[in-house]
Amino acid sequence: SGCSEVLCAPGNAGIEAHARPLPALDVSDAAAVAALCEAEGVRLVVVGPEAPLVEGLADGLRERGVPVFGPSKAASELEGSKEFMKDVVAAAGVPTAAYKSFSEAEAACEYIASRGAPIVVKTDGLAAGKGVIVAATVEEAQAAARGMLEEGTFGDSGQRIVVEDFLEGEECSFFAVSDGTNVVPLGGAQDHKAVGEGDTGLNTGGMGAYSPAPVITADVERAIMEE
Repeated sequence: SGCSEVLCAPGNAGIEAHARPLPALDVSDAAAVAALCEAEGVRLVVVGPEAPLVEGLADGLRERGVPVFGPSKAASELEGSKEFMKDVVAAAGVPTAAYKSFSEAEAACEYIASRGAPIVVKTDGLAAGKGVIVAATVEEAQAAARGMLEEGTFGDSGQRIVVEDFLEGEECSFFAVSDGTNVVPLGGAQDHKAVGEGDTGLNTGGMGAYSPAPVITADVERAIMEE
């Protein structure tokens, strides 16, 4: 049967024409979400944001018998820790920028000086898409590393950082779903990250997302899926 109503937590004015907002629901509380699902007759929960997934919401709902589309807490670590993700892709032979992880600012600054600039400094943990500094100079990168590790500019998310080589070119995201054995592609998307005109300034959480992404040609999609 079809879908009679869509509920959205927390929701906002922009989605009210399509879904009923639930601003009071604590989406990190699996018991509360499950109770709402029972009360409302919800047949499927789709978890979008990273934070509830990293906290284990999908696991908690499954344990309570609520059908949910979203990765487990263990799988969500790929999003929750940039260091973990880089280690996994490196071990699997997936092409990725050269990198190293740090919890001490001095060691990070020495590594940055050895690699030169431009270079990228990232918080290990979640930072709403904003925990990435693309530094044009060694000094800027070192200041970013000290800010994250010593001054807490990104809170707990920056207690560990990843420093990686700068890769020039267009960035895009490619989405797929997997049951652990099979993989089905959904397509690609891009957004505008930098806050300033001409891709300048600090990263935002992403503005003006669009899909499909023109940069993902048939050949690029084949390479992603097969290589």
